[in-house]
Amino acid sequence: MSLSVSLNLTDVADEKARTLINDRLDRYNDARTGMSDVTPLDVHIVDEATGEVIGGLVGRTSLGVFFVDYFFVPESLRRQGHGKRALAMAEAEAVRRGCAKAVLFTMMIHAPEFYENAGYEVFGRIESLPPGNARLFMRKELSSRGANR
Repeated sequence: MSLSVSLNLTDVADEKARTLINDRLDRYNDARTGMSDVTPLDVHIVDEATGEVIGGLVGRTSLGVFFVDYFFVPESLRRQGHGKRALAMAEAEAVRRGCAKAVLFTMMIHAPEFYENAGYEVFGRIESLPPGNARLFMRKELSSRGANR
């Protein structure tokens, strides 16, 4: 029996649909790998006066790989070591969870040298807008010593 379906293109993020798609993909991956191993790994930068999250790292660990999905440090806090410490905290936790590799993407308009200084290397580059910008795909081998580099 075949289902009758339609495809709907949208430019609005439907969180319910996104959650459903993600959950079903996770279940498929779990069945294929025989492992259930997707765990969030976030580090929050918190304003101690208000208790408000003002930046941080959003990531996950899965099947031995640490993924940095988003990382934002407020402009007023940059170059003070907060980003370096947040990344080191996340990497150390990833190693504790058994991850041997880390992966992220950033852009030329961000701070790729921040990640290079932390031991990441570019393994892919895609030119993007505006002219002169590019998306950089970066990786790092993690170890119990290297994660805190």
